[in-house]
Amino acid sequence: MGKALEGVRILDMTHVQSGPTCTQILAYMGADVIKVEKPGEGDPTRGQLRDVPGEDSLYFTMLNGSKRAITLNPKSKAGKEIFTKLIQQCDVMVENFAPGAIDRMGFPWERIQELNPRMIYASIKGFGDGPFEDCKVYENVAQCTGGAASTTGEIDGVPMVTGAQIGDSGTGIHLVAGILAALYHREKSGRGQRVTCAMQDAVLNLCRVKLRDQQRLAHGPLKEYPQYPGGKFGAAVPRAGNASGGGHPGWVVKCKGWEKDPDAYIYMITQLQAFPALAEVIGRKDWLENPDYNTPQARLPRLKEIFAEIERWTMTKTKFEVMAICNPLNIPCGPILSMKEIAEEPALRATGTVVEVDHPKRGKYLTVGNPIKLSDSPADVRRSPFLGEHTDEILRGMLGMNDAQIEAAKAEGAI
Repeated sequence: MGKALEGVRILDMTHVQSGPTCTQILAYMGADVIKVEKPGEGDPTRGQLRDVPGEDSLYFTMLNGSKRAITLNPKSKAGKEIFTKLIQQCDVMVENFAPGAIDRMGFPWERIQELNPRMIYASIKGFGDGPFEDCKVYENVAQCTGGAASTTGEIDGVPMVTGAQIGDSGTGIHLVAGILAALYHREKSGRGQRVTCAMQDAVLNLCRVKLRDQQRLAHGPLKEYPQYPGGKFGAAVPRAGNASGGGHPGWVVKCKGWEKDPDAYIYMITQLQAFPALAEVIGRKDWLENPDYNTPQARLPRLKEIFAEIERWTMTKTKFEVMAICNPLNIPCGPILSMKEIAEEPALRATGTVVEVDHPKRGKYLTVGNPIKLSDSPADVRRSPFLGEHTDEILRGMLGMNDAQIEAAKAEGAI
């Protein structure tokens, strides 16, 4: 079975999280990803949040597996020549520098097209064209400017960012889609193109239902929100705690052991089709004959009371016992899984979603494998490279440089 992206070469000029997320997925799919780093320094995450003194951090290793690494200073004379050759030999260049950084190296899009008309040049930026286009953006800035934070949090609380990296990793996944589309288009056109994803745009795309609700708000209160019927709605979509945001109301409720275990909770959904089974299992079969409870519209103003009754039942069971009872009855629910539980879950290991990788210097570590499963092209999850580990291999094997040329480049500090 061949890899889906076998034969595709990626020039990886990315750093930290948003860009490396994208290029690692491409590497998992079989592309030859060449990570370019500054000589002597490397990706700043190599040294951030270290848990093993003197070794690459988990931050770096978990975002840069299955890649080859080269050190290069494209600003030096020899470095410029090597960078030029890499552009000519690669299919895709990916970068997430501050706006204009690659241009200042002497490689604007026009120059890249001259060197390699088939090159796809993919970038992650903070904002699209507009008043903020030159601003730097980090994860939480993207969450705040893309609409996530204003719509997340306790009903009367401050805006909240989420633990999911929807700004960085979310934008990286969007860029994967753009690159794959450009590669497909190149098969027909023979030409590369520019692919850009703005972090604000990616977060907004993930907040699409909240933009839906903003427009619905003009036509009256949002009845599935906890603010209905007693609370007030302002001019913008409010924060809604753990409300489901969909057509079927949901909420997080306590389970047995919640006093000591911060994750002893389960998310319960009062889906229309499953409500009779849910009412029966929690001992409230009387609801099914009561016009105040037996239709979704009637239940909306009484959701707090309904979830309090559900919680009275769930507090007598562990979250996994609730799951075991509700699943066969087709009652939608999901236990709040801690990172410890996820790390130890055998099913996630079996599917290759959580992978244990052996690293010769720092020992074994867990990483996330490819979340996109291809039946004929399984992901190949390998350890992250050492700084500049494949420099000579790439210069000789791919660019055809000899010993003298490599030594001269080293003497100049280009590699």
